[in-house]
Amino acid sequence: MTKHTFKYYYEKYKHAIPLFIYGIIYMTWFVYLERTITKDYTVIHVALDDRIPFCEIFIIPYLLWFAYVSAVIVYLFFKNKDDYFRTCIFLFTGMTIFLIISTLFPNGQHLRPKVMPRDNLFTWLVARLYSTDTPTNLWPSIHVYNSLGAHLALIKTKGLSGRKWLHASSFVLSLSIILSTMFIKQHSVFDVVTAFIMAAFMYGIVYKYDILTAHRAHKEKARTRTPQIN
Repeated sequence: MTKHTFKYYYEKYKHAIPLFIYGIIYMTWFVYLERTITKDYTVIHVALDDRIPFCEIFIIPYLLWFAYVSAVIVYLFFKNKDDYFRTCIFLFTGMTIFLIISTLFPNGQHLRPKVMPRDNLFTWLVARLYSTDTPTNLWPSIHVYNSLGAHLALIKTKGLSGRKWLHASSFVLSLSIILSTMFIKQHSVFDVVTAFIMAAFMYGIVYKYDILTAHRAHKEKARTRTPQIN
């Protein structure tokens, strides 16, 4: 690869750098929490949790979350750089708040069934999930928060404004993912509700206030005020 070619691709795709850096930071921090917070944590539970039945088929939308959020980020990465940055701001902020809460306020739940009520492919998948994901570090639910973030990103992207079928499909999938967190006993209703509250707050900052545009305007204003040295 020539120097010119490298420079071309670097300039074209350098907006991937924050994503990779944050991905490393997040996974390192999260794995550390998963390995260290195994006891002496606050149990999160509300009465409504006991009224929600275990329904193993919801493991399907729960696992689809990984592809859903990733697909939205990749699409925006190539198609709309500004909305890609808005989505990253939305997701990274919420995920960081989640990590800080988990660090300062260790939390977990005791909602998982001790014995699977049925023996089928879906309960097998849930059991595999349980074996790799501890019932700790849950509040607020990142599955819920990022699903809302991905859906908002799709409906707020100008290039997809007329794709009603896509908006509807995204809504159904994100709703299914949100419900799945409770039906497979991965999260308390409290985790879900607080994720909605955090998402609503970040929606106001990222999309209503439009922090990205405001930041650029501030930088431009500061640049024009800087005295030029002749």
